[in-house]
Amino acid sequence: MCGIAGFLTKEKNINFDKQLLSMGEAIKYRGPDDFGVWFDENNGIGLSHRRLSILDLSPLGHQPMLSESRRYVMIFNGEIYNHLDLRKELSNRFLEIKWRGYSDTETVLKSIDLIGIESTVNSLIGMFAIALWDRENALLYLIRDRIGEKPLYYGWQGDTFLFGSELKALKTHTAFNGEIDKDALSLYFRYNYVPSPYSIYKGVSKLTPGSILTVSLNKPMPSVIKYWDLKAVISENNDERLQNNLQPDELPQKLDDLLQDAIKRQMMSDVPLGAFLSGGIDSSTIVGIMQSQSSQPIKTFTIGFDEKKYNEAVHAKNIAEYLKTDHTELYVQAKDTLAVIPKLPTMYDEPFADSSQIPTYLITKLAKRNVTVSLSGDAGDELFGGYNRYIIANHTWSKISGLPLAVRKLIATTMHGISPGAWNEAYALFKGVIPKKHRMMNFGDKMHKSSRVLASMNLEELYNTLTTQWSGEDNVVLGAGLLPTANLQQFGDLSNIESMMGLDMLTYLPDDVLVKVDRAAMANSLETRVPFLDHRIVEFAWQVPLNYKLKDGMGKWLLREVLYKYVPKELIERPKMGFSIPIDSWLRGPLKDWAEDLLDEGKMIQEGILNVKPIRTKWIEHLSGKRNWQHHLWTVLMFQAWYRDEDNVIKRSS
Repeated sequence: MCGIAGFLTKEKNINFDKQLLSMGEAIKYRGPDDFGVWFDENNGIGLSHRRLSILDLSPLGHQPMLSESRRYVMIFNGEIYNHLDLRKELSNRFLEIKWRGYSDTETVLKSIDLIGIESTVNSLIGMFAIALWDRENALLYLIRDRIGEKPLYYGWQGDTFLFGSELKALKTHTAFNGEIDKDALSLYFRYNYVPSPYSIYKGVSKLTPGSILTVSLNKPMPSVIKYWDLKAVISENNDERLQNNLQPDELPQKLDDLLQDAIKRQMMSDVPLGAFLSGGIDSSTIVGIMQSQSSQPIKTFTIGFDEKKYNEAVHAKNIAEYLKTDHTELYVQAKDTLAVIPKLPTMYDEPFADSSQIPTYLITKLAKRNVTVSLSGDAGDELFGGYNRYIIANHTWSKISGLPLAVRKLIATTMHGISPGAWNEAYALFKGVIPKKHRMMNFGDKMHKSSRVLASMNLEELYNTLTTQWSGEDNVVLGAGLLPTANLQQFGDLSNIESMMGLDMLTYLPDDVLVKVDRAAMANSLETRVPFLDHRIVEFAWQVPLNYKLKDGMGKWLLREVLYKYVPKELIERPKMGFSIPIDSWLRGPLKDWAEDLLDEGKMIQEGILNVKPIRTKWIEHLSGKRNWQHHLWTVLMFQAWYRDEDNVIKRSS
């Protein structure tokens, strides 16, 4: 895991060395072990690299790295898990090869030299963001891994093309403009993150996963091609279920075999390695397989909270004791989590409002005390149907879609016309006769949300109601327009649930989950690896029929069948918990003054970006306890904190 940055420019009289040093220094924490720059002033190209040494800790892994033919110069962020296999294949095919070291960087560069860029990229199993300069043709290539584990931003700013792992590297360059894109900001308020390919700044984009971008001074319009298309994988495999005559009863063993191989490859490291363990299905599966492959106890890490509602540490400890891992748990207090908040604006570079970013930072900080690499269980929900919202949305739509829309809207208007407080009072009258496991908190809020669900015109609108915050009707960003985003209809004949899973794979996973983990881990100079995102597992998962993922109203059936080989069923079966913190009560307590300053009506009006009225209304209602607007408010607060932090750096949009 490293950090890359650089630029291609038409400008003359540029101090290449100074610019590249500053770009690298801005992301030093991504690679504290080594630093290098390379530039060619005549061709206007400069490359900057920060290294976190994982494989080949010697100087032979230093970057930027020049190919043996001297045609290519490369900087690389990530890990190639099959690079030793690729070396063997290349050595067998090209007998004259002489290897200088044993880093995966050299493997990739040698392969590009010998068999070309696209053939090499298609052969890689791993996570990566690559910048490659072709000296012969004066071309710059930017390449991103298939799912989007590693970040890569790019864009023209005047006569200079900037790129890097994080926006803060681009912002150090003198050409950087930094005008806020209000249209992209509007998407942020809807999703809690800025979805690809957009960024918070005009003229700067995220390279979409599975892509190769080519740009040159002669052809400044970037050309982007897909070498691997997740949407195509999802859609095509809909017609190729259980291909190769794989029988249903063979599915668990096939998945187990794939995970065994992926995890074995991802445990390759020249530095200490461990895993996050929440006690849930995904992380327990990863740790169970890791421990089965290791003669020594695997190091595992868990964050605990005193609030039982948010605490999974007890379950993780039970799993760790059964598997006999070397387990470390840390119970954090409110003061520990609150101390993270001031770090968030600079950690995430652009507004980002998934509140689980806080415990994610804390667990990566805990892990870094003992290891340099940690495996995680991310992506199990998206691949194997783990989110409750899939079942809820599909079930709800099947029940209400038969009713005429006019009737549903009439009922919804009536439901919404009753205040949440009145709903809560009515609920309290009957609460005593409702079994404890079915009782609800914030009943009034849920009834109002249900009214919006009921009025949905289609499944897309219903799903958006469940998964988004500020709607377009709120007009929370002044002067914002509409930008196109991914939708459920793009998957054709897929079932409702699979369309929702596919949409999450394309959007929520790379732009929220993977961003959250990457930035939090890199802030602690910790490499994270995600075995479920081995593309062979992704392709297999989309070949499996839905009824082997969801059974009897329960998600992840297939994954559970694998897990039960390693961990007893009774240690796993319990309601799903999110990795969250009590933001709602904190905003009324220890975070109140901080939030009040950021939501100051006069300051927001002066800033002229947000529509103040609906924000202040929700803030007052939340403080009074009348409503729980924690998610809406957190989205605003994270933008405001970011914006204030940027005050002396960016130019304000008009």
